[in-house]
Amino acid sequence: MTEETTTVEVSRVLPAGAEEAFAAFTRPDLLARWWGPVGFTGSVLAADVREGGSTLTGMTAPPEYGGGTIHNLWSYTRVEPPLRLEYTMRFATADGAPISPADAGVPAGVPDAVPHVVTFEPVDGGTRVTVVESGYAAGPGRDGSQLGLEQCLDRLVALLGRQA
Repeated sequence: MTEETTTVEVSRVLPAGAEEAFAAFTRPDLLARWWGPVGFTGSVLAADVREGGSTLTGMTAPPEYGGGTIHNLWSYTRVEPPLRLEYTMRFATADGAPISPADAGVPAGVPDAVPHVVTFEPVDGGTRVTVVESGYAAGPGRDGSQLGLEQCLDRLVALLGRQA
C-alpha cells in the first residue's frame, strides 16, 4: 500500500507584468530579496535557469530561530518565459549536494524531491502567480511548507509593489 500524498498550492496577484514576475523567480538579485519566510534572509549562491540547469538558494533564519541557513537546489525541467517554470527542489548543502529533509532539520512529511510547477497568468492589475508543490504527506511538514510559501509570495507581492 502506498502512502497518499498531497500538495501545497498558493496563488497571488503580483503588481507587475508577466515578464517582471517571471524575472523575480529567475534573476538572483530579485529572488534573494523575497525567498524565505518572514524574518528570513534569502540568498542565491548559483543560478543557471534553463532546462537541465539549477539554482542554489539559501534562507537564513533570524537569531530567534537559531540563525541557521537552509539551502535548496532547484533543478529545472521546463523553462518557458514568461509563462511557466517547472523544477524539482531538494534540500542541499551550501555547495549544492542533496541532503534529506531530516538532515536539513525539516519536519517529517516533506519528500526528498519536491516537484514544483509555477505558472504566470496575466490578469487585470498584474500577473497571477500560482505555485504548486507535490508529494507531501499530510502533517506538519506539509503545513509548514504551505505557511512558508504563503509568506514568501506575500514578500514577493510587497517587493514588486515597491518597485512599481
